Amino acid sequence: MIQKTDFIIIGASILDVLAQPVSADVFETGSVSADHTAMHTGGDALNEAAVLAALGASVRLVSKIGTDYAGNYIQAFCRNAGMDTSFLQEEASLETGVNLVLVDASGERHFITSRNGSLRKLDPADISDEALAGGRYLCFASIFVFPAFDDAALAGLFSRAKANGLILCADMTKRKNGETLEDMKSSLPLLDYIFPNYEEASLLTGLYDEDEIADAFLAYGVGCVVLKAGARGSFIKTKAERYWIPAYPHARCLDTTGAGDTFTACFLDALSRGKTLPECGSFANAGASICIERMGATGGVQSREQVMERFAKINGI
Repeated sequence: MIQKTDFIIIGASILDVLAQPVSADVFETGSVSADHTAMHTGGDALNEAAVLAALGASVRLVSKIGTDYAGNYIQAFCRNAGMDTSFLQEEASLETGVNLVLVDASGERHFITSRNGSLRKLDPADISDEALAGGRYLCFASIFVFPAFDDAALAGLFSRAKANGLILCADMTKRKNGETLEDMKSSLPLLDYIFPNYEEASLLTGLYDEDEIADAFLAYGVGCVVLKAGARGSFIKTKAERYWIPAYPHARCLDTTGAGDTFTACFLDALSRGKTLPECGSFANAGASICIERMGATGGVQSREQVMERFAKINGI
């Protein structure tokens, strides 16, 4: 019997090894001292799933890892967080992805990824019909991460999910091969919500104005466009609604790793609880502001009450 769940999150699950602050001097001196070093779970899908679980939602993670130390660490983390790991596949021949994350003094991060690790190895054949059953929302967290998921493969996956009555959402990274919206014309119309950050969306559309960027996605059939704009907050647009949602202005930025994933997870959680789009955006901004105040993509958000306290400060409640 398939376990029912609020969210089905599909995408990458890895480990992040972080150091902060790190400058380009390391390539000249051979060694530098950092104020903070840490190891945390990472990968956009795992990040989103971890935040949703911390908020009290039920989550199924659909991903692929190896059977090595990193893979075992991820499995244990997910079980301890209460996630459904029935579809977290382990492949003995696969090396679990480990990212080296160099964070500069401003909190911006720079990644060194493993070409042969699990980060980009998920395939459409890895996602069974059972993995898509019994959920309310599906978020494909990793557009442009997996080479096997081109437009046709995404459209196939999204169509299967739609047939199961799922509300479809997607997050993304920067395009890898100069893709445009036209290269996603089959998959985009199936999406109810999309969550690019401003830079990702600007590259994909070739546009710079937030309204024009959102309108371009809407013209391709996306239901709601949510642009993550960092310290400027977030921009939400549908055919009928338009909102700029301010960021929390007092956050002390230590590390931006996982902030976008935390935003998406918090937005989806609020959405699933019947909140308005502005409320979802504000709750998501609150969660992201908590994330950037500590090292690592996960662990900043500990509870719904914690995010609601920050939400109240943003909205003067």
